[in-house]
Amino acid sequence: MFAVTILGNNSAIPTPDRHPTSQVITYNDQLILVDCGEGTQMQLQRYKIKRGRIRHIFISHLHGDHYFGLIGLINSMSLLGRIEPLSVYGPPELEEILQIQLHVAATTLNFELNFHPLLPGQTGVVLKEKEMEVSFFPTRHRIPCYGFSFSLQRRKRRIIPEQARIYEIPAAFYSKLQEGADYERKDGKVVKNDWVTLPPPRAKRYVYCADSIYDEDLVPHMKEADIVYHETTYLHDLSQRAADRFHSTTVQAATLAKMAGAHRLLIGHFSSKYTELQPFLDETRPVFPETELAIEGVTYLI
Repeated sequence: MFAVTILGNNSAIPTPDRHPTSQVITYNDQLILVDCGEGTQMQLQRYKIKRGRIRHIFISHLHGDHYFGLIGLINSMSLLGRIEPLSVYGPPELEEILQIQLHVAATTLNFELNFHPLLPGQTGVVLKEKEMEVSFFPTRHRIPCYGFSFSLQRRKRRIIPEQARIYEIPAAFYSKLQEGADYERKDGKVVKNDWVTLPPPRAKRYVYCADSIYDEDLVPHMKEADIVYHETTYLHDLSQRAADRFHSTTVQAATLAKMAGAHRLLIGHFSSKYTELQPFLDETRPVFPETELAIEGVTYLI
């Protein structure tokens, strides 16, 4: 499974039923946490997401609604006996912040905390595992801020059962076919792999654009993504306020998704001034019909 679960969909100030930004990406049996606003621990518990399965945490920028929950989560992981290493990716200053918080509390973690700085002016791949690849890119906000692209590539080739039977390939060899191996029959004839298999399916991609003013430079990073998450802090009548505060509106997010040829758009980071969210869809869908609200507790398959 490749999916994203929304833990928090609000902007800076929490409300009784909406929380600051945080998301969990699930792929296979692994979890990645994206941003960690205040209350993230409680949301993990509420939606029965096992914090012990989180191996990587990505922090987009150092505004509190995106990372004030991080030190509490790290501390709880240690108190609960975690011993597996944890990797944190974020602006360089975050490492010092975490070390100060641990130092003043005389806290020694039970596990190895590995920090990976996202340096200003740089982009590119920051994590590459067997099937998952994560890259980062800058967004335009009041302080250095980064978006992330999560790409899941199934490496195994797809077997064509009818063709495999024609060439009398035993099922016990199928796993090797999926890895790209040719098959040699008993009569010495070699069956080429591409005669009986198809290439792996295209990579599935989720793009998280973090906080940003309207910026068409994001379009190449969003290009043809399966799902793009883009903030819509304000409805479009407050486009000037959005610009002044380096945020975006409904119409702006939808316009970028349309330009990028994205398959679906997920919108969130709603200002606390709004109590109803339906107007966000009412403004976004006429521009980009495949838009959904980022609703807390909901899991969206990628």
